[in-house]
Amino acid sequence: MTRAAKPPMRARTSSVRRAPRGALHSVETDATSIEPLGPDDPLAPLPFNPYKGNRGITRAWHALKNSLAGFQVAIREESAFRQELTLAAILVPCGLIVPVDPVSRVLLLGSVLLVLIVELLNSSVEAAIDRISLERHELSRRAKDLGSAAVMLALGMCLMTWALIAGPLVLHWVKSWL
Repeated sequence: MTRAAKPPMRARTSSVRRAPRGALHSVETDATSIEPLGPDDPLAPLPFNPYKGNRGITRAWHALKNSLAGFQVAIREESAFRQELTLAAILVPCGLIVPVDPVSRVLLLGSVLLVLIVELLNSSVEAAIDRISLERHELSRRAKDLGSAAVMLALGMCLMTWALIAGPLVLHWVKSWL
């Protein structure tokens, strides 16, 4: 049996509801009466966000500007991202010219892009933690270590993909030269 989602209004458990502002008496209600959600209620609607007001092309334009600004910050501030971008600058052209089928090409290029994506996410987690506090804390260390582990797994997957797809081609090419 599945449970239905909670409605945005909640039934009151007591039999007396607060009187409206300015009234001098309380209103008697039964257990099925409904009261509006308070601001601390997790089911209450989120407050208005002035940064979410753009729609359509304007929203896409602002998203593009923010994305380019993020790339600039990553290139300027993150040495690990610069190293992985250098690796991508070598591997992407190789992935475009290596003689493999289209699916293998997508796997080669996708594995490189995945490393960059995971590094950007790891850098954003580190920046958020550093914004909260620069003091050493076990949870901060754990979050940063988990992000670093994610980057390591992405790099391992990239290495494995290139070794399995391009490795035999490289070995064949090397043997033909010998």
